[in-house]
Amino acid sequence: MALLQLSGPELAWRVGDAVADSVDCWSDDALWVCPAAIAGVAGFLRQDGELDFQYLNAISAIDYIGHFELVYHLTSFRKGHKATIRARLAGRENLWAPSVYHLWRGADFQEREIWDLMGIRFEGHPNMKRIMLWEGFEGHPLRKDYL
Repeated sequence: MALLQLSGPELAWRVGDAVADSVDCWSDDALWVCPAAIAGVAGFLRQDGELDFQYLNAISAIDYIGHFELVYHLTSFRKGHKATIRARLAGRENLWAPSVYHLWRGADFQEREIWDLMGIRFEGHPNMKRIMLWEGFEGHPLRKDYL
């Protein structure tokens, strides 16, 4: 069964009605949300009966030098669709976003890996420590400014 990608405008309409002040912008195939609203948006996407995003495929982080982006890929096997949610994080210091661990246990290692390699902390994660490198390691080696 091929999964249907929900459009950015459709997601913006649904999320904007349900989670106040959460939508930043959208494209044809993705929705950008405000970083502080990630957990609220994720909770809505998981619990809404028409959307039913019970599966978190992946969380990734991208360093664009001027900003970072978090990318969440979600799937609803029952409804046969998928979605891409993004959030822009400004700056390079003290980056954070709310954890979605409480919604999808699969976020556990993914959030820890992003913290370890990119330096984005996930507030509310129960075990936010390095997963690939040792405690005390200086820096985050997947950042473009890492020497």
